[in-house]
Amino acid sequence: MYARSSTIAAQPSSIDNGIAHLRDEVMPNLPEIEGWVGMSLMADRASGRCIAATAWESEAAMQASRELVQSLRDGLAQALSGQVELVEEWEIAVMHRDHPTSDGACTRCTWVQTSPGEIDRLIDTFKMGVLPEAEMIDGFCSASLFVNRATGRAVGSTVWESREAMDNSRAQTDRIRTTAAQRAGADVLHVMEFDLAFAHLRVPEMA
Repeated sequence: MYARSSTIAAQPSSIDNGIAHLRDEVMPNLPEIEGWVGMSLMADRASGRCIAATAWESEAAMQASRELVQSLRDGLAQALSGQVELVEEWEIAVMHRDHPTSDGACTRCTWVQTSPGEIDRLIDTFKMGVLPEAEMIDGFCSASLFVNRATGRAVGSTVWESREAMDNSRAQTDRIRTTAAQRAGADVLHVMEFDLAFAHLRVPEMA
C-alpha cells in the first residue's frame, strides 16, 4: 500500500468550506481512479495548515494517478483559500486500528529522518516499541507509519478519540517518541497536532 500526502497552507476561516468541497466534489471522483483505496484530511484550525492524504493499492497506481488528482488537489486548495506547499509520496509500512474513530477525533504526526538503510529498523521499532505502548493509553484509536525508503524520511501518526484524549496523552507520547527515535537511530524533525477533519480509509491492517 502507498500514500500521497499534500500539505496545504489554508485560511483557517475556509477550513469548513474545504471539508465540504472534499466531501461533495473531490470524493465522488476518486473511486473512478484505478487503485484508489481511501482519503483523509487533517486540519490545524489555528494555523490553517491542512494535510490531505490519498491511499493507493500499489506504487504503480499511485504514480499513474498523479495527473488525474492534480486538478482535484488544486480545487481543494482553492476551496481552502490556500496553496499547496508540499506533495510527498510514501510506502505505508504500518497501519493499525484499535477501534474506530468518531466525530471529534484528533491526530498527532511526527516526522523523522533516518538513513535509507535504517528504514527497516525504524519500522520494527514502531511495530514493537511504539504500538504496544500507545495502545495502553486511554483514548488511543489507531496508528500508522509512512516511509520513503529512498530518502529515509518517515511520518508516524497516532489518532485519538478526542482533543482531550490527545492532550492527556502528550507526556506519555513524548517519552515514547524520544525512546523510539533513539532505538531507531532517527532524528525527530517536527511534531504537529490536527483535527481529523475527514477520514474515509479502506487500508487493511498492516502491523
